[in-house]
Amino acid sequence: MMPSVGANDSTAQLPRSRDVGPTCVIAARSDPRFSYCLYVPTTPERSRETLELVVAVHGSARFFTRYRDAFAAFCRWNRCIVLCPLFPAGVKGDRNPHGYKYLREAEIRYDAVLLAMVDEVREHYSIAAEKFALFGYSGGAHFAHRFFMLHAQRLWALSIGAPGAVTLLDPTQDWWVGVRNFREVFGVDLDIGAMRRVPVQMIVGSADIETWEITQREGDPYWMEGANAAGRTRRDRLESLRRSYESAGIAVRFDVLANVAHDALGCIPAAEEFLAEVLARRRRQAHAAEGVQARPLTP
Repeated sequence: MMPSVGANDSTAQLPRSRDVGPTCVIAARSDPRFSYCLYVPTTPERSRETLELVVAVHGSARFFTRYRDAFAAFCRWNRCIVLCPLFPAGVKGDRNPHGYKYLREAEIRYDAVLLAMVDEVREHYSIAAEKFALFGYSGGAHFAHRFFMLHAQRLWALSIGAPGAVTLLDPTQDWWVGVRNFREVFGVDLDIGAMRRVPVQMIVGSADIETWEITQREGDPYWMEGANAAGRTRRDRLESLRRSYESAGIAVRFDVLANVAHDALGCIPAAEEFLAEVLARRRRQAHAAEGVQARPLTP
């Protein structure tokens, strides 16, 4: 068995060198059609602070290792592991690049795939906390905000970056435009109370104005009535999502980044700032509950 890192157990050992830093791409144990990579900071074996987990979900281009590398410094300074899943296009042999964005594709439940990856990483690195932070950009933001509707209780923060289409908390429209038939589709009810307890950020660039990729037309694979009703641009649609959340009592931090177009790497620093603030607050609360004084962060 591989030794683990970042555990509360004071006997925890640092793992072999290939298990820290930027890792290779690892096939998911639960379903090897899917894989992930990590960035794992080196941590003293008797660290009093458990490593936290951040999940960063790629967009349609699947540049998932870029997300890992972009979050590396954040992980070193904030004692986090970043998990970057790969949801390949065409898993069913049909070249469909969009399945993961809507959580379901034939028999595949992408939310369950991610949770299995999270549990695998938690087990390997002895991460005690069940909750994690979730960041998604573009196609990854499709996934992230819909995952939130099903699994808010597993998240300590959510950052939604420039999705091309959004699911509003609209009880008059069916999934995926709204949530009228949410129970029929997923077998559970929306837990708005759990969603209200998660800090939420929305990010979009002020120059993210192209519409050619996000305008759905009748005959498109995920076309349905209302597909474009949330707005014309990504900012318009994200504003609609914010209003939908806020009308349900879900607080949102809304960041419009000056002179940024549709660019994940241009938006990740704003996500890191948000996650660092939430994480610092989360750790202060945990230390206060335990009567432990927080340590200063060092990379």
